Amino acid sequence: MGKLSVELCGLHLENPVIPASGCFGYGKEFSEYYDINILGSFSFKGTTLEPRFGNPTPRIAEAYDGMLNAVGLQNPGVEHVIVHELPEMKEYFQKPVIANVSGFSIDEYEKTCALLDGQEQVGLIEVNISCPNVHGGGMAFGTSAENAAAVTRAVKKVTKKPVFIKLSPNVTDIASIAKACEDAGADGLSLINTLLGMRIDLKTKKPVLANTFGGLSGPAVFPVALRMVYQVYRAVKIPIIGMGGVSSARDVIEMMLAGATAVQVGAANLVNPYVCKEIIEQLPQEMEKLGIASLKEIIGGAHS
Repeated sequence: MGKLSVELCGLHLENPVIPASGCFGYGKEFSEYYDINILGSFSFKGTTLEPRFGNPTPRIAEAYDGMLNAVGLQNPGVEHVIVHELPEMKEYFQKPVIANVSGFSIDEYEKTCALLDGQEQVGLIEVNISCPNVHGGGMAFGTSAENAAAVTRAVKKVTKKPVFIKLSPNVTDIASIAKACEDAGADGLSLINTLLGMRIDLKTKKPVLANTFGGLSGPAVFPVALRMVYQVYRAVKIPIIGMGGVSSARDVIEMMLAGATAVQVGAANLVNPYVCKEIIEQLPQEMEKLGIASLKEIIGGAHS
């Protein structure tokens, strides 16, 4: 398996395959299908300072080659995660996990990240900056280089573990925002989060989602995600976790050639609970077909 291994800021991964936050819960349900310890790691459910019920229903809608979600960060809050979810997780997952954090103010980000930074099982922290800034008129932190940098600096002051900033694709220049995060001290970047979209019910002539808009994920967004990873790799020197529509071993290799060190698999888990297992099993075969001896060697290979 050595030829599959990668390093993320000192965190050794046996392979680059990581289920994405929001599509894998805390891993428990998936552990009933297969031994999830074969994964490189996984990013658990997005966590906020206080418990959140999320958005009203309906909050899932089908789309061509993908899906829309407006779940609204439903989660039990950071204290519950520390007291209940992380201890239970030890029973079925023995590797460091990725803690995905969301917030609606810089203070919330700071407090939540500081609490999770102190947990032994957390290998790195992934900070989702696609949340609306309640103190800044509701604009997402991730749509402004200045706001993205402010969150990064604040979180880095209260953490010792690697911090990866998860970027929104709903911007005109993702590379400049990525560079601002790097300059503010980010250890790495995750991209992309979902693209904003909607569906309309032709019978009711109203939006399908109660929230009107939702995040588009699935194979339809893969070319956009690949383009953005490619652009960001050229703009920064810190590692990238690539994601967005990944559903096969070939997608993983393509994402790594664009510049990703590791790759997250999101919506595909909701279609096929075995998808990450299958990707890991298929990677050596695809590498052999393509003449790839080690995945580490191909990171950013499309740029040379």
